[in-house]
Amino acid sequence: MTCLALGMGVVCPNNKESFLKRFILIPTLLATLLFLLAGCDGGQDSVSSLDGVPIAFQKTGDGEVSLVFVHGWSCDQTYWRDQVAALADSFTVVTLDLAGHGASGLGRTNYTTEAFGADVAAVVAALDLHNVYLIGHSMGGPVVVEAARILPERVIGVIGVDTLQDLGWNLTPEQVAGFMKPMRADFFEVTAKFVRSMFPAGADTALVRQVSEDMASAPPEVALSAMENMLQHDLYSTLIQLEVPIWCLNANQTPVDFQAWKFFGPGYTAVLMEGVGHFLFMERPEEFNTKLKGMIRRMGNK
Repeated sequence: MTCLALGMGVVCPNNKESFLKRFILIPTLLATLLFLLAGCDGGQDSVSSLDGVPIAFQKTGDGEVSLVFVHGWSCDQTYWRDQVAALADSFTVVTLDLAGHGASGLGRTNYTTEAFGADVAAVVAALDLHNVYLIGHSMGGPVVVEAARILPERVIGVIGVDTLQDLGWNLTPEQVAGFMKPMRADFFEVTAKFVRSMFPAGADTALVRQVSEDMASAPPEVALSAMENMLQHDLYSTLIQLEVPIWCLNANQTPVDFQAWKFFGPGYTAVLMEGVGHFLFMERPEEFNTKLKGMIRRMGNK
């Protein structure tokens, strides 16, 4: 466990008895304390992803059904704090930082959606979770689809949060390059403006400032790679391999292409929230949590 950090100075005993007391008693106390801490929920831990990058995660609660929350582009697991607090009494709740985000490791040269999916799968496998709902916001939507493909025996449903509305986008390399060009030129300002545009008029100004500045402060090399890969990701090829239903809890600001989803055999359902933006789970957390619980209940009854 890494939830406790202790520093000890050099011990210079004056006699043999003092020496023995210090070097027998202190390790015994430390071992006892570490043993007690090892069983506590809520501490942050990490596991190596498929390519060796350490992935930070936190497990809270001990329900039979597990909810694994995956953040979006240039965000981190702390964005889900209102969900952890509200849901950990009924479920096992796991949050994590994808590679290059939050407390997870860097060092990946290409931050692909598939590699992010492997990050999620590594955490689920390390915790030996079953009866898992993978919940992904924004970029986290395609990421949890990838993770569900890797974990067919563990995942019973995928839930997207303001994501997976349009399956038909096929951007040309020129379109991708055109989108990325301003972000490459001035990452902080362009990203902050981009994020602010995701909130509706009248949104809490402190929340808008907090989220936009935080996301704009992400490591540009990670964010640019992740964005470019997301824009080119072949979601369809992964979806046709899934055998679990997908439900989405989306803001009512981006139309859902239900016609495109008709091909998806396991079933697709979208539930909408009115008057919110892209960060609906932070804008109106109580309403979001209530709808999410209802969605999980309905998915479990199908």
